[in-house]
Amino acid sequence: MSMKVQAACSEIFWAARLNLMWIVFTVLGGVVLGWGPATVAAYAMARRHARGESIHWLDFWTVYRREFVRASLLVLPVALVATVLAGNYLYLSALGPEPGALRIATYAALLVLAAVGVYIGPLYAHYELPLWAYLPKASLLALTRPASTVLLLFALSAIAYVTATVPLLAPIISVGAWIYLNTWLCLRFFEENEARLQAKGNS
Repeated sequence: MSMKVQAACSEIFWAARLNLMWIVFTVLGGVVLGWGPATVAAYAMARRHARGESIHWLDFWTVYRREFVRASLLVLPVALVATVLAGNYLYLSALGPEPGALRIATYAALLVLAAVGVYIGPLYAHYELPLWAYLPKASLLALTRPASTVLLLFALSAIAYVTATVPLLAPIISVGAWIYLNTWLCLRFFEENEARLQAKGNS
């Protein structure tokens, strides 16, 4: 029992450390420009941690610097669309019940974007693809693996709810916990998907 508690504490400490790295390097890039490469670097570190590798600040910095432009081109457009949709939803909600259909459509668009978005970071960390290919690949996974997508969205919602309930967690662990959990789950989904495709190819 004590070993399990120790292992759990170790993983919590790792998520907090990853969260700190993400915050420091996001701020280092001026927040807007730092958000994309810091997120990509965090996913790369989470993947390495899931594979049992040790992680250092220099490793984060190496990926952050190398992927600065490419990561920004991948992450910022998605973040911009999410910001616009969220702003529209809040605005329509403040208007009352009249624009109900438009509000529902905006919420549905946000849900679809979230379903696709939960795969993009792990995909980028795990596969080397042309930059334009990550969004279609993430969309395909979201569509063809509905159970996995629902699980990822549930995990995202749970972390968002806990963070909203205890805002102090945001600067301590929330982003790191999500990236770590998101990566851990997706790596297993990717392995299952590859095994299934390989089995089909051999049949």
